Amino acid sequence: QVQLVESGGGLVQAGGSLRLSCAVSGSIFSINGMGWYRQAPGKQRELVARITSGSITNYADSVKGRFTISRDNANNTVYLQMNSLKPEDTAVYYCFVRAVLRPGVTYEYLYWGQGTQVTVSS
Repeated sequence: QVQLVESGGGLVQAGGSLRLSCAVSGSIFSINGMGWYRQAPGKQRELVARITSGSITNYADSVKGRFTISRDNANNTVYLQMNSLKPEDTAVYYCFVRAVLRPGVTYEYLYWGQGTQVTVSS
């Protein structure tokens, strides 16, 4: 069974930093993309950042220049370094992975982590 385990959330003051980790385990042939969505109360889910197998990254406009996503292919782990945090970054952050389970099978599965709470105080 494919599992995503998230860690690194917590409470931080505005201007501070947090580093989220998402470790993927299970029988996976290849990972095509990984990243985080976030959802705050009363707000729609938002794509925060993603990274492809070729290390191409994408960021939400609201986090560009502050967040950095990276990938450790050897350990199937993705990291989100969050600097200069703002109160509006407060949300539950959900890690996701798009994976191919077997060679020669093109179907791409989408898996989700359980979420980690990030709270930024003023």
